[in-house]
Amino acid sequence: MNSYGERFRISMFGESHGELIGVVMDGVPAGIPLCEDDFLADLGRRRSGSKGTTPRKESDAPHIVSGVVDGHTTGAPLTVVFKNENTVSKDYSSFRDCPRPGHADFTASVKHNGFNDIRGGGHFSGRLTLTLVAAGVVAKKIASGITFSASITQIAGVSDSSQWENILDAALAEGDSVGGIVDCVCTGVPAGLGEPFFDSLESEIAHLAFSIPGVRGIEFGDGFAAAAMKGSGHNDCFVNANGHTATNGAGGINGGISNGNPVVFRIAVKPTSSISKVQNTLNFTTGELEDFSVKGRHDACIALRCPVIVEAIAAIALAQHL
Repeated sequence: MNSYGERFRISMFGESHGELIGVVMDGVPAGIPLCEDDFLADLGRRRSGSKGTTPRKESDAPHIVSGVVDGHTTGAPLTVVFKNENTVSKDYSSFRDCPRPGHADFTASVKHNGFNDIRGGGHFSGRLTLTLVAAGVVAKKIASGITFSASITQIAGVSDSSQWENILDAALAEGDSVGGIVDCVCTGVPAGLGEPFFDSLESEIAHLAFSIPGVRGIEFGDGFAAAAMKGSGHNDCFVNANGHTATNGAGGINGGISNGNPVVFRIAVKPTSSISKVQNTLNFTTGELEDFSVKGRHDACIALRCPVIVEAIAAIALAQHL
């Protein structure tokens, strides 16, 4: 399904090359100041244009069609839509015969009996993350008092940002792509948010993190490194009665519940699947292996546009519990 949440519920719709895409948010409290300009800063952070991002340019202008009157939310479902204005659908016509390696073309066709919209990846496109960012803007207002800060910390396994431009240049020259790591810190999260087991705060954040196309992993606090640590090194000793600790190996969450320290997590983003570098893959119509190259406009590193999306999913998860 294309909906998530209970107390703050979001439903996303649309396809990459359809007329428009959008998100419906239910459970938004009435009386929150909101206008279309409030979305622009975060939407601008996701926009393409820098080296390594797609040449596809969209205005990404938000249009509120319900749930706001006189500059305030009404308590009714809040709907925000975005027009798709710069599409080149002919670039995707061959993907029925040759599904892109690493992409959802094949699985989408199997699930939807070949009726899926393949243009631009259809409903499976990273274009739909625009709606997550929009929902994140509203969620941040619900979670007022909490600060969300995400940034890229690695590209192609390299942490030194002075080398990133050369890495991107090399990938572009080869017609290839690279992945990256995005870290997120949520400061000001009160203790007590979340539930044990199935609705743990980690579960909520991870659930939403994997709604970002291309995410391959997530870890909290010390993450996988904790497996090589001793308890004395990983434990967070308390320094005051508010639950604040000397370290934050748990990433601000114990027993699925926020402990009053910053919630810290990071995600791994895979290299973009759509690359112009020639690969050898199956033509499902002829049954033969053949050389295949993806034409069109694609990001060489989708991680570059992910920080604001990661902030959005964190805000949406926390809004569920606020």
